[in-house]
Amino acid sequence: MGQNLNQTVEVVALDEDRLAWLALTLTPGLGPRRIVEGMRQLETPSRIFGMALTEIEGLRFPAESAQFVFEGKARTAAEAEWIQVCAHGAQIVTFGCDAYPERLKEIYDPPPVLWVRGDASLLGRYSIAIVGTRHPTPYGTGIAEQLARDLSLRGMLVVSGMARGIDTSAHKGALAAGRPTLAVWGTGVDVIYPKENKKLAEDILTLGGAIASELPMGTFPAPQNFPRRNRILSGVSIGVLVVEASENSGTRVTARCATDQGRDVYAVPGNVTSKNSWTPNTLIKQGAQLTATWEDVWETLPSQVRLELETNWARESKAEAGASLLPEPLLRPEEAMVLGVLRQDAALQMDEILDLLEAQLTSSEVFTALFELELAGRIRSLPGKNYVRSF
Repeated sequence: MGQNLNQTVEVVALDEDRLAWLALTLTPGLGPRRIVEGMRQLETPSRIFGMALTEIEGLRFPAESAQFVFEGKARTAAEAEWIQVCAHGAQIVTFGCDAYPERLKEIYDPPPVLWVRGDASLLGRYSIAIVGTRHPTPYGTGIAEQLARDLSLRGMLVVSGMARGIDTSAHKGALAAGRPTLAVWGTGVDVIYPKENKKLAEDILTLGGAIASELPMGTFPAPQNFPRRNRILSGVSIGVLVVEASENSGTRVTARCATDQGRDVYAVPGNVTSKNSWTPNTLIKQGAQLTATWEDVWETLPSQVRLELETNWARESKAEAGASLLPEPLLRPEEAMVLGVLRQDAALQMDEILDLLEAQLTSSEVFTALFELELAGRIRSLPGKNYVRSF
């Protein structure tokens, strides 16, 4: 179930290992790589609390940081933060937790701790980050919502940063599909930014989504936090989809992170006279997958990923169809003709459908009928512009 942003809960019993990760994350002078490498040398993370000063320094921690841990200041800070986390209905997911996403562990500097509100299991789902400018055109807003909706309906988790513009549109597209979405913030998970997205944040949690950050509770917006956040957006995802972004947009940072992390990069082509087209068009020139529909993403997914998603998708579609107690709406004649040539056990390609109905319908009528039938859940579209009847 989702959570209201103002919800409070009882303090969860301290977990010594998670507390240790949290303590090091709150220790001045320690970065993500040094924390992860240091913890790998310990039998259990909680051992850090009982180590001698020289042992802590032996983890290659700076002297000031080691002293902070040895004197118990790190633990004190972690205990106070734990109380704040519980008070806001959040949770701590550390590098050593089962809920920590395996894909994120692969990047150069994975965050040792993630603060999470909502469903933390979403971190491990197959996902795609949809990002772009804070000042989109109507075209950019529309295509971001459409792609997010279409990919969400097919089981792909949409991830974005909940910034103004394309990020907001991506989250709204997923929510419009009735599916959860993951927002990665550059603030604490209790600090909504931008403020006008308060309702969006509430909707994300209400619909079973999640909000995540590598920053402590109460962290306010700071310019340096958002480029750092971008490596997490790409790190948890299979790929990054850029919709609109100018030459100097921060979106380029996310695309570069994706490339460095070995993730796929997708880009929606734009009008060459628009400044918002510079980044996606340049990425396409550099080898990014040109993306106009959800199929362009689907066709490049690893076969195992696609198979799992399509299996779940078919199962959910069948369950949803069986759950309805309402009579199916009447079809228009054009829709009935199109549905009549489609089968459940074999897909038909668009050209085959057009050939079969050439004497009865125009291509425009076929396209419209296919669109309406898919919206109604009567048919499914598959990669390569193939269509099947829903089970």
